[in-house]
This record gives sequence, C-alpha cells and structure tokens, in this order.
Amino acid sequence: MSDKVRGYAHRIDIYADTHKVWRALTESENLTRWCSPGADIRARAGGLLRASVDRVAELEAHIDIFEPDRRLRLIYLPSAALPPTESAIIDDFILEAAPPETILRLLGSGIPSTADWDMQYKRLRMGWQAALTRLKVFVEKQLD
Repeated sequence: MSDKVRGYAHRIDIYADTHKVWRALTESENLTRWCSPGADIRARAGGLLRASVDRVAELEAHIDIFEPDRRLRLIYLPSAALPPTESAIIDDFILEAAPPETILRLLGSGIPSTADWDMQYKRLRMGWQAALTRLKVFVEKQLD
C-alpha cells in the first residue's frame, strides 16, 4: 500500500452568522435537508455522524473535535463501501466569522493515492463540493 495520501480544500462564504451555519452542520433535522435524507448526528466530542455525502455510500465518522460555532472534525470509520486503508480519513470544518457572512472551510485529508481509491476520492471531493453548495442555499434561504 502506498504511503502517499491526498486531500481537498473547499471554501464557501455563507451570508449568515456562524451560529446559524453551525446549527445546519450539527442538528440532524437540518442535515437531512441539505446533506442526505438519512443523515444523523450525535453532536458532541466523541459523538458520531452518519450520512451519505454523495447520496450513494453511507459513511460513519467519529467526532474528534467539537468546538461550537468554530470547528467540527470528523474521522471516518472503516466502511464496507470504501476500499481498505491504514490511513485516517478526516474532514475538518472550520468556521470563521466575517460579518455579515461566515466563511466555511472544509479540509479533507488522508485519502490514499492508490488506484483503488481514485473513484472514492473523486466522489468525496465532488460530493462535498455539491453538498456545501446545498448547505449555502439551505442556510441563506430556508433555515430560520
């Protein structure tokens, strides 16, 4: 297995305060509206997120860092939907207040640079890009 890993970085500016964006990320009822219909979260350090970013593969992630209105870091658990790996696959959501907006950065890392991970890498990267666009629309237009 290769020691090389790859990642992705996304940034989206959302016209809302950080608390509103945080609620969209950490409340199950909101996740189901912009992320995936079956999404569920136990929003706390040591909690669990279950969702399908690309609406195909169901993934589970351990919540490693939980800093309200600021940072949410996920470490994905092994899944039959993904090829095996020895690296930790991480998604790190970082919120920055820039009134009247919130800058949301998503940094993904730990994805193996092997051929069997090429499609999964593309699905995660592109799936999150599409999901963040849905998040922006949801927060700005629908979340009260």
